[in-house]
Amino acid sequence: MQPILTVGSVAFDSIKTPAGEVSRVVGGAATYFSLAASFFAPVRLVAVVGDDFGPRQQTVFDGRPIDLRGLQRVAGETFRWRGEYYDDLNRRETIYTELNVFDAFRPRIPAEFRASPFVFLANIHPALQLEVLEQVASPGLVALDTMNYWIEGTPDALRRVLARVDVLIINDEEARQLSGERNLVKAARAIRALGPPRVVIKRGEHGVLMNLGERFFAAPAMPLEEVCDPTGAGDTFAGGFIGYLASAAGMSDAVLAQAVVAGSTMASFAVQAFGVERLLRLDTAEVAARFEQFRQLTQFEPL
Repeated sequence: MQPILTVGSVAFDSIKTPAGEVSRVVGGAATYFSLAASFFAPVRLVAVVGDDFGPRQQTVFDGRPIDLRGLQRVAGETFRWRGEYYDDLNRRETIYTELNVFDAFRPRIPAEFRASPFVFLANIHPALQLEVLEQVASPGLVALDTMNYWIEGTPDALRRVLARVDVLIINDEEARQLSGERNLVKAARAIRALGPPRVVIKRGEHGVLMNLGERFFAAPAMPLEEVCDPTGAGDTFAGGFIGYLASAAGMSDAVLAQAVVAGSTMASFAVQAFGVERLLRLDTAEVAARFEQFRQLTQFEPL
């Protein structure tokens, strides 16, 4: 297995869903990604937190192969977000976003991290993603996440960074916005023309669609009776996906398909509790069992 460098946010989330409500739990894209990826490979985390993020909060990373030497600590308050989900959990309202110390975040990649063979650029300003790529030494695979805010507000910077990545991981709404295409097959092909040779489109409860040149691979979402909180599911998927690739011996189309299922497996656990709670009490046996459930879910006899 090979180490993964990830750069993104560590935050305090307050979340309300039909299942209940929690306040000031540890979240953020880099947190969800790191916890999920650490089941498969060691992670090197670069983020920033304020002086309100103490030893108790840091325990979410304890006992896992997550290197925190890139976690910057500065005076001020940690990034905070509050959201409320509607009954169907497919829509949510952001009540507030307080960037706090994250507003002035400039990623500084420790020298020990710069030769990381895998790099995941979580959802931050495309200019900062480019700054990270200027600091790393020829990684074998660079994956990137983005969002509609950057697609609309910083299209030029986003296109520059897209030209330098190997995998783009976004949701279906973002894929349509970025490509200008309503059909996801056409959208994936249009996005590939911007640079990334592989495009992974997250479709929530409808699963995942991955484009590999002229080929496509689709995986369903795991049917779950209870979904508590979808916050961070996309970042958890990315962690499982990239983590699996970092643990594999190669990167064939078959391995990439397995990585999609690994990502979907991790995301299916994350949504079953608030925040990162389910990931913290998850073990490798449960991951393997659910991976097998996914295999059985899609297995059928030929005609």
